[in-house]
Amino acid sequence: QVQVMESGGGLVQTGESLRLSCAASGNFREIEDMAWYRQAPGLQRELVASVTDRGITYVADAVKGRFTISRDNAKNTVYLEMNSLEFEDTAVYLCACSARVTFYSSETYWGRGTQVTVSS
Repeated sequence: QVQVMESGGGLVQTGESLRLSCAASGNFREIEDMAWYRQAPGLQRELVASVTDRGITYVADAVKGRFTISRDNAKNTVYLEMNSLEFEDTAVYLCACSARVTFYSSETYWGRGTQVTVSS
């Protein structure tokens, strides 16, 4: 089993910053891709940012220039640095990790999410 746990959410005002963390633990050979998604009430889940095990990153246009994704492979942890937060960034932020569980197969595991609320 693989556990994924997010932390770092909270209530902030417009223009402020937050740093989210997500750690994977459990029984796996290695963590491959790690990603942050978000889901606001009434909207579809959307990909915010991702990073491969080799450090190749993707950041969605909606947050480019404000959000930065990084990872610490030794800790199996991914971070999302969020600056200049806007009201529209309010959502539950979920972490997804692709874990190689056997030599031949990988599976994706999700955390339960952490709430980010930006007040205007």
